[in-house]
Amino acid sequence: MKNTILSLALLPVLLGPAAMAQLPQGAGPGPQRGRAPQPPVEIDKTPPVEDFQPSTLNAVVNGRMNQYPEVNSQRRVRTRLRAPNAQSVQLDIGGVRYPMTKGDDGFWIGVSNAQDEGFHYYQLNVDGVNVPDPGSLIFYGASRWGSGVEVPAHDADFYAMKDVPHGNLREVHFFSKIANASLQCFVYTPPDYEKGSKRYPVLYIQHGAGEDEHGWGEQGHAGLIMDNLIAAGKARPFILVIGNSYIPGTAGGRGAAPGPPGGRGSAFAAQPGATAPAGPPVAAPPGAPGAVPGGPGRGGPGGGRGFVMTNTPFEHVLIEELIPFIDAHFRTLADQSHRAMSGLSMGGALTHGITLAHLDKFAYIGMFSGGSIATSEIKDMAEFKKKVKLVFVGYGSRENGASGKANVEDLKKSGINAVYYESPLTAHEWLSWRRDLYEFAPLLFTGK
Repeated sequence: MKNTILSLALLPVLLGPAAMAQLPQGAGPGPQRGRAPQPPVEIDKTPPVEDFQPSTLNAVVNGRMNQYPEVNSQRRVRTRLRAPNAQSVQLDIGGVRYPMTKGDDGFWIGVSNAQDEGFHYYQLNVDGVNVPDPGSLIFYGASRWGSGVEVPAHDADFYAMKDVPHGNLREVHFFSKIANASLQCFVYTPPDYEKGSKRYPVLYIQHGAGEDEHGWGEQGHAGLIMDNLIAAGKARPFILVIGNSYIPGTAGGRGAAPGPPGGRGSAFAAQPGATAPAGPPVAAPPGAPGAVPGGPGRGGPGGGRGFVMTNTPFEHVLIEELIPFIDAHFRTLADQSHRAMSGLSMGGALTHGITLAHLDKFAYIGMFSGGSIATSEIKDMAEFKKKVKLVFVGYGSRENGASGKANVEDLKKSGINAVYYESPLTAHEWLSWRRDLYEFAPLLFTGK
């Protein structure tokens, strides 16, 4: 995909709350808030198979890709750091810290246990201080800029760079009156968008908590997924809009105003009508025990997360500013039947709350590891069936998606077009959400 920059200091932007997509891979040992204590992970001390290859996400310096971190056929990750004066260095990945060993040359080297296929955040802990690995590219996740490693997936072809026509992923800047600041989003336009006058449907797609607008384009490979689907004739070409769910000056986001703890991790604070989860959004995976009792459907609002995200700053930016801006500056089909919204983790919770509150704006709804819609939440079933063309719910097989699956079955019984997808052998992580988008996109704007 071609990356271009489009600066537009005009109308408002899109930014909003995020759903801490992937578990903070690097949170360190110890239980997460809102989760039952987990047994200690036994570190694999057996010698790894020596067929390591550099990660595809390694930094390229002066035309040469760094050798480390590297991944072998067992899906174990190995990295190296030169720190001759350090007393202790650990590889911190998947919530586990693996000891690294210092050589006579001052380089420390360490290897992890087998990791799931797909993308993983990680960091190095040097004498108690967490730092990015200089060998890798930098990604924003787990509420920090840090390192990332790609463990090759058996089905990686659907998000691979191929010799097919590519769309543009544009960095777009514009001014938001709500935030009183210039905001940033990314807009994907499909191949041939620049060549004609055709108008396109739009999917608004949100990241997870502790992440930002870079996530879907970088960690999620959304543009490559769309390029490949379109080239194969499996999806109708459409525009993607990827915003930051954290709005500055609203107790959350870049440059948050003084007040309750905010930053790129709290779009809930002090927002009328918004109920914050008990802990970090990732702490209680959708469908897990501990949801607020008595909520609609199984496991509470959203199908098990136990909280509802409505009337957030991002909702106001999206509805009042972002959608009008995109419709005014891109060739969109600017009506409800050609507009969709989806998101992962907290982005799914946002999608849940926003779409139910604005059925006049969205015809397609997708929630990836971010809850579901229970029939008891639908105030007017006849109106819902008339306006909503699809409800899509996706989870990893290692998440607890039982309530989401049950809610989808109830929606089907009520005559609603609903789909449940389960990503095999994945948890609350980027490979689940890449697969969700791959399954979701072909179902959009089909005219059915």
